[in-house]
Amino acid sequence: MTDVSERPVAARLGAVRERIAAAARAAGRDPAEIRLVGVSKRQPVAAIRAAIDAGLADLGENFVQEAVAKMDALGPVLGTVPGTVPRTGPKWHFIGALQSNKTAVAAARFDWVQSVDRLKLAERLSRQRPAELPPLNVCLQVHIGAEASKAGVPVAEAAALAHQVAGLPQLRLRGLMAVPPPETDPARQRAWCRQLAELFRALQHDGLALDTLSMGMSDDLEAAIAEGATMVRIGTAVFGPRPAGPI
Repeated sequence: MTDVSERPVAARLGAVRERIAAAARAAGRDPAEIRLVGVSKRQPVAAIRAAIDAGLADLGENFVQEAVAKMDALGPVLGTVPGTVPRTGPKWHFIGALQSNKTAVAAARFDWVQSVDRLKLAERLSRQRPAELPPLNVCLQVHIGAEASKAGVPVAEAAALAHQVAGLPQLRLRGLMAVPPPETDPARQRAWCRQLAELFRALQHDGLALDTLSMGMSDDLEAAIAEGATMVRIGTAVFGPRPAGPI
């Protein structure tokens, strides 16, 4: 039997889609409700192109410079010249820690920034989003769990930040994102995801027009979907292990 890491990208992508569909059906949900973001961090352009050719419509990147190099290699990109017609290729999601000196590039080149965790960052993105482009889709990254290494706004402060971000021009607050602590027990996976889902529903009840709950990765997508994820961010299961050395 061929090892999963040796399977073509298209085959791995198909297997992930089957997992998403099965998890959705088990939860009584429509698989079409769940958007798949392929996390292409450190993956070569050839692998990304293969995924796009196989129908992957959303790509997630952790580093601005790496992402921009890939965008340029893959074809027409968003926001390179004022008045440029937006590209028709995949949507690009920034999902890593965003440094203040990279916000102008992120605001011009990405469709989504999922890692907004403070007002100052959101204000910079709003101010630097080119006026000729549609509002930048953003999610608040929420810190669930007690891991000091993880970024995100604390749960107790998320509602206040959400209302502030929702009022900024050139941004569209779409929802919440989190990176739960790694767990192997499905019940514990679901418990972390449920915490984010409960906050999401509370913000909706409070009048915010949120439609995106971004949680679930290669090892816990089933738990995330069971708890209501509308977007899963999958790296290894789609692209295989990240190559060592230069990409």
